[in-house]
Amino acid sequence: MQKRAKNVVLTAITGSTLAGILVAGVALASDDGAPTQQKTPHELSMVAEKQADQKGTKKAKADEAKKAKAAKKKESKALYTGKTTASYFWDDGSGVNGDTGAPAGGKPMQKGLFASPSWPLHTKVKVSYNGRSVVGFVGDRGPGEPSHRGVMLDLDTYTFRYLLDGKKPADKYNAGTGEGHLKGLKYEVLEWGDGAGTKGAPQPF
Repeated sequence: MQKRAKNVVLTAITGSTLAGILVAGVALASDDGAPTQQKTPHELSMVAEKQADQKGTKKAKADEAKKAKAAKKKESKALYTGKTTASYFWDDGSGVNGDTGAPAGGKPMQKGLFASPSWPLHTKVKVSYNGRSVVGFVGDRGPGEPSHRGVMLDLDTYTFRYLLDGKKPADKYNAGTGEGHLKGLKYEVLEWGDGAGTKGAPQPF
């Protein structure tokens, strides 16, 4: 009887000890040595806003890069390219330098208005020389007889001088330089105009 009672006591003690060890183990597993601190609703909201802002910023940057790439691709997609010799003019009906009147395209003389002997009027064209470029349009016919000698573009005075050396002309009718032609000027047709004329290689008068 005493032996049985001892066994019961030992079992009870052993069970209590094991239970205590298990409880201590759970406590140690959940406690890494630092007290856990839960974030308040305000802090959680601020974290969420910050993550949303970062996500929005990344998306905005990606969209901007995509648009810039598309614009560059569109601009660089020339329909027709080549090189020629260009002269300059300013026809506004004043009679200065023997101009023949207002431009044939119906738009007033202005910066970025070029003359071609054959391209359709209102054709959009990019011209480049000496590392500088200008995008303009065909708004007049010209040059005349020089086109038979390979001068296939007449640029407005401002574009001509800017391409030459990055400066401004003396006035509308005088580029202010001894150079009257730009040899080896590169042209890129970006969009054919809807006016009268012929697409493709420029043809003399």
